[in-house]
Amino acid sequence: MSGPAFHPEITLVLDRLRSAFNTGNIFRLADAVGVREIVCCGYTPAPPHPKLAKTAMGAEEMVKCRMFKHTVDAVRALRTEGCSVVAVEVDPRAGWVWDHEFRFPLALVLGNEALGVAPEVLDECDAIVSLPMAGSKTSVNVGNCAAAVLYSIIGKYQYGSRLS
Repeated sequence: MSGPAFHPEITLVLDRLRSAFNTGNIFRLADAVGVREIVCCGYTPAPPHPKLAKTAMGAEEMVKCRMFKHTVDAVRALRTEGCSVVAVEVDPRAGWVWDHEFRFPLALVLGNEALGVAPEVLDECDAIVSLPMAGSKTSVNVGNCAAAVLYSIIGKYQYGSRLS
């Protein structure tokens, strides 16, 4: 392989996550994979927050964070900044995450575990991707979902040439 690996520029948009522990876990993951920033929307816990800090283990100080009252406003702002915006959601319009051709810079929208990504936010996104769900439940923990999706994207775009 010649030259440095491409490092995809990714922002995570958290749409109304309830759990500070899940949010902290996502900050830790974001630091591990080099996410550009996290955008906390609605009532998503944001730094500084003691429960978030417990699971983030200092990553909340390493990953840039900004907040929006409404996720739709965050999506519109990110699009104005040049981001492609893709929701991660179980939805009839969704394709598999590994089949999607992502454009960078990229913003991934992750939703509330009980409610998912808000319908009005889905309508503002450029695309919707999902992970397969073979069980009777149609969701996984939002932090686990974020990890699977991020590593899928990073594997495809950053390290893909090492696999061939």
